[in-house]
Amino acid sequence: MVHCLYRFFGPQTKGKLNPAPKPVFRSKNKSILGLSLLELLLAMTVLGILFSIVLPNYAKYVKDAKADRAIQEMRQIEIILQDYKLDRGRYPDSLAAIHSQMTDPWGNPYQYQPIEGAAPKHKGHQRKDHNLVPINSDFDIYSMGEDGKSAPPLTASSSHDDVIRANNGSFYGYGEDY
Repeated sequence: MVHCLYRFFGPQTKGKLNPAPKPVFRSKNKSILGLSLLELLLAMTVLGILFSIVLPNYAKYVKDAKADRAIQEMRQIEIILQDYKLDRGRYPDSLAAIHSQMTDPWGNPYQYQPIEGAAPKHKGHQRKDHNLVPINSDFDIYSMGEDGKSAPPLTASSSHDDVIRANNGSFYGYGEDY
């Protein structure tokens, strides 16, 4: 211990402490940042694995957030349609009658079809479940989803991503989930 103290506090040159001893061994294979190629590859692999886990979950989160927004907007439209019926005794022929020009989160206009009290020509275009039974008896309102395509039966592949209202408003969700 005395030897170590003497090395550090030993004879001083011009009032300064002795400089620390220089390292005996220096690696010539180290990069400027102090990382070897193997360490860099390992770090990149770990980041790649993390991104492969996070990105699909984030994409699902964004998709579900858009569907939730569509559901909230469709519920608002439903309330406006119910108020319209209370005032006039029937549902409007189109969403233009309630001054709704809202578009879904994918930029498409919401689709509306009156059923209750509508002319028979409209009843053939009702949305239908997998048994081809109409999913509503008052009116249909739905978003065509991300692809912007739809068909009356929910079994059609173009209807799987549609956000629908069914059972006269007791179900809101994707067409494939109904």
